[in-house]
Amino acid sequence: MKNLQRILVTGGAGFIGSHLVERLLADGNSVTVIDDCSTGSLDNLRAVFSHPDLRLIQGKVSECPLHELAANADFIYHLAAAVGVELVVHSPIRTIETNLHETEAILRAAGDCGIPLLLTSTSEVYGKSQKPGFDEEDDLIIGPPHLGRWSYACSKLMDEFLALAYAKEKGLSVIITRLFNTVGPRQTGRYGMVLPRFIAAAKTGAPLKVYGDGGQTRCFCYVQDTVEALVRLRKCPNATGQVFNIGGTDEISIRELAELVIRTLGSNSPLALVPYGEAYSAGFQDMLRRKPIVDKLFRTIQFRPNTELKQIIELTAAANS
Repeated sequence: MKNLQRILVTGGAGFIGSHLVERLLADGNSVTVIDDCSTGSLDNLRAVFSHPDLRLIQGKVSECPLHELAANADFIYHLAAAVGVELVVHSPIRTIETNLHETEAILRAAGDCGIPLLLTSTSEVYGKSQKPGFDEEDDLIIGPPHLGRWSYACSKLMDEFLALAYAKEKGLSVIITRLFNTVGPRQTGRYGMVLPRFIAAAKTGAPLKVYGDGGQTRCFCYVQDTVEALVRLRKCPNATGQVFNIGGTDEISIRELAELVIRTLGSNSPLALVPYGEAYSAGFQDMLRRKPIVDKLFRTIQFRPNTELKQIIELTAAANS
């Protein structure tokens, strides 16, 4: 007999959330999704829209009957958040309020009802660290508050502090995951995500806009690998109360990524270097490197993301066509 559960997923109509919901339903669980569709879309769930074990609630997390929903759940995935550098830079109030208020609301309900919760955080919390790889125990170095780019990192870090405070004071079972550049089908470039922007441009022969000099490096993780880690962590008692990096570990510069997209898709698109000040705002600060150390994840659930980037590009381009 499978250990099936009733699972509440906030942000379940988003890019990562929709893939997680599909996986949870395929595993035989019943799923309730809360999403206001501000950055997600119900179209992301079209493959399971009529599934008998799926319930959809369109609205803000904080405006839902959370105590009732939490009391009828066995587990909560909290993915709802403001996402994307462009949204963060141009809508800082929305970013901060969304990340703080919605997380506070779901944690209060989970704490009152005693329902275990997994919170998705972000690699952004590592801030301006110059370390070659980021470990969960590292100190976090955030930029100054007059540069709004860091508001996202700070708000997500406060989410982590609050979740762990609930674990300490209320005995809430909490797992925190820091996601590193998750990519794949359904991801939109609308809010600045680099890979879908590059793929869309390469398909039409338009220039691939590389911000700065393109020397900044990132590690990309296929969305199905991220989902696998999230599912395994939910089932792992040893994960409770812990923080985990989830991400690929193959480092590539953004300029090299653009060139790889062009080669993989057989495109004739040129590259165009765009200064950060032109792309975002004066004084914008970027992280030069963002490589996760995922040894802790592997020790805990015997899994590490391993889908190769060329394959990720092919799968994403085919699905987003």
